[in-house]
Formats: sequence, C-alpha cells, structure tokens
Amino acid sequence: MGHVFHRHTKTNYPVAVKGDGCYIIDAEGKRYLDGSSGAAVSCLGHSNMAAREAIIDQVSRLAFAHTGFFTNQPMEELADFLIERAPAGLERVYFLSGGSEAVEASIKIARQYFLEIGKPDKAKIIARWQSYHGNTLGALSAGGNRWRRAQFEPLLVPMQHISPCYEYRGKKEGETTEQYGLRVANELEEMILQLGAGNVAAFIAEPVVGATMGCVPAVPGYFKRIREICDKYEVLLILDEVMCGMGRVGSLFAAEQEGVTADILAIAKGLGAGYQPIGAMLVSKKIYDAIHQGSGFFQHGHTYMGHATACAAALAVQKFIEKENLLENVRKQGASLKAALEKEFGNHPNIGDIRGKGLFVGLEIVEDRTTKQPFDAKLGINTKIKAAAMQEGLMCYPMGGTIDGKNGDHIMLSPPFIIEEKHIDEIIGKLGKAVGKVL
Repeated sequence: MGHVFHRHTKTNYPVAVKGDGCYIIDAEGKRYLDGSSGAAVSCLGHSNMAAREAIIDQVSRLAFAHTGFFTNQPMEELADFLIERAPAGLERVYFLSGGSEAVEASIKIARQYFLEIGKPDKAKIIARWQSYHGNTLGALSAGGNRWRRAQFEPLLVPMQHISPCYEYRGKKEGETTEQYGLRVANELEEMILQLGAGNVAAFIAEPVVGATMGCVPAVPGYFKRIREICDKYEVLLILDEVMCGMGRVGSLFAAEQEGVTADILAIAKGLGAGYQPIGAMLVSKKIYDAIHQGSGFFQHGHTYMGHATACAAALAVQKFIEKENLLENVRKQGASLKAALEKEFGNHPNIGDIRGKGLFVGLEIVEDRTTKQPFDAKLGINTKIKAAAMQEGLMCYPMGGTIDGKNGDHIMLSPPFIIEEKHIDEIIGKLGKAVGKVL
C-alpha cells in the first residue's frame, strides 16, 4: 500500500473492511456510526442484501453493454420506476455515473434544447452563490462555492450568480420570511432582464442546499416564485437534487415539498445508495420531444452511462426503500434527530442555527451566538470537529466557508434511512463529545 493518490495527501485514513447496517468497520475492528451516509450517499447503510443480490444476479447474466449498441432491462425498468413517481411533466431519464455528470448533462441539454427549437441566442446559465453542483468544469462553473472555484477560475465557463435563499443570515430586520423569500427570488428576474431574456437558457438551484451551506432549505414560496419567473421568460428550471433528493428530505423528490416541478432534474447519491456509482438526469416531455423531432441525438455521453449493473443495484435500492416504507422512517427519525439536536445544542453558545428537512440536518457553528460572528477560518473548526468525531467513532460531514466560501463552519448530519432511536442517541452522544473537545 502507498501508491493511491488520496483526496487529502496528508491524511492517514483508516482502512474500511466491512459494513454492518449503519456502521463501517475498519481493519482494526473499530466501528464507526455513519452519521452522514458518507456524503449523503449510503442511505441504506452498508450491508443491504437486496442490493447485493441484485448486483450478483445482474453480473452473472450481463455486467455491461455499451449504450451505443444496446439498451438493457435494468435501465428500462429503473427509468419506468422513476418516472412513475417523479413530479408532473418529467417523462424521460438519462442515466449517468454520478452527480457531477448529471449536472453537466443538465446544463448541456438546456443549451441544446434551445438550438433544437431555433433560439440559438439562449445560452446563458444563472445559478446561486453558496451552491454546489459538482466538480466537472461545467458543473463547477454553475456552482457558487467560491473555495472550490478559486484555483480553477481561469478554466471556468462564465455564468451569472444571484444570492442564495439563506434566511439565517440574509433576512433583514423587520422583514417577514415571505418578504425575504420573494426579495431573493426576484433577483432572478432582475438578472434575466439584465442579461436579456432572449439570451438566458436556464436557472439551476438545489431545493435544499447541501455541503456548501449545510442543509439550508428555501423559505416557503421561494421556489413557486422562481418557477413563475422561469415560465415568464422561457427559462428552463434545473433542480439539482443530487444530495437532497431520492428520499433524503422525506419525499422521494425534494421538489414535491416545494409544490413545483422542474424542466430538468438531476439525481445521484441516494439513487444507488453507494452500492454502484450512478446518477441520472430527468427531463420534461417538451425537451425530449424537441430533440426527438429535431436532430434525434443528444450530443453528449459517457462510456458507463446506463450501466446495467449500476441500474440493477439502484432499482433494488429504490424498491427496498418503497417496500419497507423507509420514507416514513426518514420523516419520523428526522423529526427525532432534529428534536434531539435542539435539546442538546439549542442553547449552546457556539451553535447558531439548526436547520434542515428529514434526515438532512445542519448545525451552523459560530463564535458568538448573539451576533452570529463566525470563528476565524484559520482555526479550522470544522476540520477539527470531523477528526474528533472520528475518534469517537462517528462519521459526520463538517465543512467551512458556510457564509461566503471562506468564513463560517457547519456540521451536516444525513444518516441512513434505516436508523433507529438508539442510533440517534449515539449520534448525539458522540457529536456532543466531539464538539466539547473542540469548542
């Protein structure tokens, strides 16, 4: 061992050797409660037999057939399963290998759609600051995570960004929640008019912002206003549900809770629960029809798209979630987790906000609870909490740059959908010890 290029070259990682429900076990036999499902991926934990058996069965028959030559049964069945449950208007599924690929495809198909219908000037993409849409260059260009963007700025495609919907820090004194939501939503209309409506192709946003801000949901009414603006100016709405979708917030699609539908919707992570790499782009009938009746070819593709084994695993994951009614458990245990966090940290001098939906909950860490002053970024509070939690045998997902890409710290909790009350007690106990050590 020693030739792997790890994501952090100065970190000595424990060696994961086995999964047991909500736990990962390392080579030394230490058990880690997966309080974040990795990066909100492993929604069924690490030893689901239905997913394992589906993989074995599919590999024994056909592991992979390139989609330039064939379709395959698991891909067709998974697409049917998703569209039967998707928000109204979404009718076709394009399978990929992960979230960044799904977002990249979403941006490109938005552009091609307007070429197909004879409006080639509509090419600009609008997104939000403090969003994260993936690490490929197109997805990174759309993303508003300044820290991730910084060193690659010369390579990025020019895209426009508006304010996030971040009530904890953005709402003005005397402003109601509804007024705040409308104010930041209307920034989209202002940007469209500034760029010229005939030049704007799409607006992309996460229904619940994940890693960059730490499980921040939009305020009520925000996305309905966004949808109105997109419809008014013929701008496609791309919803990035890579992290918050597939049941994570208590409904299969996060958009369901906003009362809107997307023209293009990106999913990944919980789609396959980590048992195989998979992502997908769902598109509306009008987009599919424009290409089908036009060129007939989406000028995009990856080698492993529609991978038969990945689709078989994802279908088994989704059927298991539905059969076991796990979305009800997400709602139930999500409420319990949030209540337990509020009990433990609600009056903590360094926890400024506890927010989220379902099993997708964030805690914002501050130096001063009253003023919301963040800790000095040089202290690396989030990194220290992650390390302390791992020592306690808990995986959580802390990040920095919560406020503006540099300042602010948060902790994200997104445990598997199979968690029980005992796991919540363990999360609270171990996180409390880790926070206590650092703060």
